[in-house]
Amino acid sequence: MSAVGTVGVGRIIETEDCVAEGVAWLGAHDPAMARAYAVTGPLPLRRKPDGFGELLSAIVSQQVSVASANAIWKRLQDAGCVSPEGVQRYSFDDLRGLGLSQQKARYALALAEAGIDYDALRDVPNAEVIRVLTAVKGIGVWTAEIYAMFSLGRADVFAPGDLALQVAAQDLYGLEARPKERELRQMSENWSPWRAVAARQLFAYYRHVKQREGIR
Repeated sequence: MSAVGTVGVGRIIETEDCVAEGVAWLGAHDPAMARAYAVTGPLPLRRKPDGFGELLSAIVSQQVSVASANAIWKRLQDAGCVSPEGVQRYSFDDLRGLGLSQQKARYALALAEAGIDYDALRDVPNAEVIRVLTAVKGIGVWTAEIYAMFSLGRADVFAPGDLALQVAAQDLYGLEARPKERELRQMSENWSPWRAVAARQLFAYYRHVKQREGIR
């Protein structure tokens, strides 16, 4: 699929040039974004494969530090537990033994049984991607939006429920309090049609401010 995308899907971020185009647009429309870019420099592409493994990885990353998520993910990889068949070979207790919480073990099993057509998701509108994914127990809007941004490359998706994005926005825009999900979603409308590049910028800015990664 080209960077132009298909009808109903919008722009697809595939290369560093796509990110650079988004950066230029954001900088021209939002002085704070230009200021952030001056601090962080070029942004990473952050494109990931799509499919079951990446969605499971997003579940693993929910509400834990990047370091903890990386450690758990490595255990799952070593155990061959990163595919639907791999997960289904393990019992609930086995999954707990690999480092998943009770909730995440249930979520992993639910995802393995969901039968999602990952190839078909590449060609459906953003709202439909979110609908299909959030129908699976344990996949909330945050997980679905992260998947749409980084695994499907959707240029105009944002994840306002992400703590790192909220913290970065508070610092960058000089807000008295960390914006809640609803407020940050409203703010992100100013960054359309490059909201996913704005997310990349805020993640990079968070790393600069906090000296740690905000996302795997």
